[in-house]
Amino acid sequence: MASFVTEVLAHSGRLEKEDLGTRIGRLTRRVDEVKGEVCSMISKKHSEFLPSMQSAQDLVARVDKLSDDIDLLKSRIESEVRQDLRVSTAEFTDLKRQLERDSVVLSLLKQLQEFSTAIEEYNCALTEKEYVAAARCLEKAQKGLMLLKSRKCFDLKMLKSLSMELTIQKQNILYHLGEEWQKLIVWKLPPSKDTSNLESCLQTELHLCTEQSQKEEKTPVPPVSSVLLAFFILGELHTKLKSFGQMLLKYILRPLASCASLCAVVESQSNTVTISFESVMSDLEHPSPSDVFAKIKLVLEVLQKQLLDLPLDDADLETEKTPKIILAGMLGDIIWEDLSECLVKNCLVHSIPANSSDLQQYEEIIQSTEEFENALKEMKFLKGDTTNLLKYARNINSHFANKKCQDVIVAARNLMTSEIHNTVKIAPDAQIRVPDLPSADQGDKLQVQKMCTAQYSEVVDLEPGSTLDQHSFSLPACRVSESVKQLMELAYQTLSEATASSDQCAVQLFYSVRNIFHLFHDVVPTYHRENLQKLPQLAAVHHNNCMYIAHHLLTLGHQFSLRLAPVLCAGAATFVDLVPGFRRLGTECFLAQLRAQKGELLERLSSAGNFANMDDEENYSAANKAVRQVLHQLRRLGVVWQDVLPVNIYCKALGTLLSTAISEIIGRVTALEDISTKDGDRLYSLCKTVMDEGPLVFVPLAEESRNRKYQEEVAVYVPKWMPFQELLLLLRAGLREIGDRWANGKGPLAAAFSSNEVKALIRALFQNTERRAAVLAKIK
Repeated sequence: MASFVTEVLAHSGRLEKEDLGTRIGRLTRRVDEVKGEVCSMISKKHSEFLPSMQSAQDLVARVDKLSDDIDLLKSRIESEVRQDLRVSTAEFTDLKRQLERDSVVLSLLKQLQEFSTAIEEYNCALTEKEYVAAARCLEKAQKGLMLLKSRKCFDLKMLKSLSMELTIQKQNILYHLGEEWQKLIVWKLPPSKDTSNLESCLQTELHLCTEQSQKEEKTPVPPVSSVLLAFFILGELHTKLKSFGQMLLKYILRPLASCASLCAVVESQSNTVTISFESVMSDLEHPSPSDVFAKIKLVLEVLQKQLLDLPLDDADLETEKTPKIILAGMLGDIIWEDLSECLVKNCLVHSIPANSSDLQQYEEIIQSTEEFENALKEMKFLKGDTTNLLKYARNINSHFANKKCQDVIVAARNLMTSEIHNTVKIAPDAQIRVPDLPSADQGDKLQVQKMCTAQYSEVVDLEPGSTLDQHSFSLPACRVSESVKQLMELAYQTLSEATASSDQCAVQLFYSVRNIFHLFHDVVPTYHRENLQKLPQLAAVHHNNCMYIAHHLLTLGHQFSLRLAPVLCAGAATFVDLVPGFRRLGTECFLAQLRAQKGELLERLSSAGNFANMDDEENYSAANKAVRQVLHQLRRLGVVWQDVLPVNIYCKALGTLLSTAISEIIGRVTALEDISTKDGDRLYSLCKTVMDEGPLVFVPLAEESRNRKYQEEVAVYVPKWMPFQELLLLLRAGLREIGDRWANGKGPLAAAFSSNEVKALIRALFQNTERRAAVLAKIK
């Protein structure tokens, strides 16, 4: 019965551990017994072999049965016992999980208790205005809430409620701290927020309350240190200092840095320190850096003493492994970048000298900048590294070059956009006001002499013993714009400045001068385009301006090449490559004006018809009016260009225009097929008017007596003058005289007209007779 129950229990998976132990113990004892019997049997092997054969076989049978029992027990252990062990392990695991869950719940309840306790302590501390303790309680509650949030099994609704409660309490303490901050730091600002207005700045005040009067408050106000430390614990100190720093920059530091007549005033009372402004007399447009540094240093010293150098509870912070709070450093990190930029723009930029001779005096500014930064480092506003402010001050050579180049370009552009019509006379013996250059040594003089000799020998092949005129390479007398003359003086002065500057500065200044001329090439034709197109005088002045600049560019580089930086002395210091562009610029502008004037002349002559039917009074009146208008236009141009253009350019320009008008008249007259006697007389009268009054338009000089020479030489400047004289003779000559002037193609008439033109005129002037036929036959 017992074995049956055992088998049932074994198959049901609930075999008792004690039954297995008993069975194993019994088998062990049986194994030991069999082992003893085997040993006894082996010892008696030889003496009792045969009698014991039967007993040995019985023993073998017993051993085999025992082995079978062991195998059966092994199989049962493998099947039933292991299964039972798995069941036990699962039960133990469930118990362990339950225990851990209970531990977590207990921990959460403990954390909730700590959160509630922290909130209660916070409320008590806040009521007593113990802001540091309240902030620490709130910080403790915050950490507890973070732990609760890290437990994923916690109720989300409860977490949301706790978070909301914590946010409300944090905003509550920040509100109270903000009120205390407003009592400790009081700004009195003007109605107008314009900090560039001196009157507004004078109304600005900053009050720092160090103690609270007992008459004003029954409950004492917490010290500044506790308020700042509470802000720090809550993580709001940087935000509060940033807001304060921005106000400080806008209403105190920037006005001090930008206004020379503004000075800071510090007034100390029993419980308040006040920073305000007062106005002082100053002739400076921009404040000097040394004065600004002193003013700002005074303000920062007051802030550092009254607000930023207060004892905070370092012992409590060290327990939290928090670094020491350096309020001055925090404020310095917030405002220094903007403050240094303001100091550079409002002080250091304007203190950069305009001339290289003043660079030595700038060392004082560098020294004052360094002393200012050292003072800020002692007050913990700055760290030990060199700041951009001092780097800017020390990099004076680069800033001087940049400012000088900028000033040069600005001045040049102002000259280029000024009026062109204000002119000055340029004579061959006139010299530009060149700045005094350093005296060259003997070697430099020889080098310049050789250079000039080589250049002139290429231009002119002189005979032995002959010399050049002193004005051979001078610009002819003319008028140029006063602004252009000043522009060239600016170029000379800038290059002279480059000779006394560092190599880097010299290179920058040299290329700034080149940029001046590139700018002129681009700006002047565009800026003055309308006037240059409409006004002949300005076109002539612009032509002279370009030629004047090109004339100086030929030698400008050579005059300074030996005194510039070594990299420029190697041949780069030249402006000769710009000469063709300027000559082309002036020529194209003046040629465009000449084309416009030619168009007007031809348009006026077109109103005369074809000079046909001159016996008609209306036609003759129109032709006479057209000729008069042409002469008037030429006369007006002569007056406008008088004493402006060089004489040779003046004569060529007017000669070209007069030749255009004469050529048009000749073409129309020679195209007539029939010219009556009356028509011929009137055509002669019109041509005679042009012949008599045309030379009078040549008045290149202001002195009338000196113009006669150029009026007598009109044929030199008017290519069609001789043909026009021949036309005038043809209109009054007879057939015989015409034949004589042709002279078989060798006379003056043949030089002025072709045979076809002469034949056409003869056919138009004379009737068809034998004499006309004879003359026509001679003209070949």
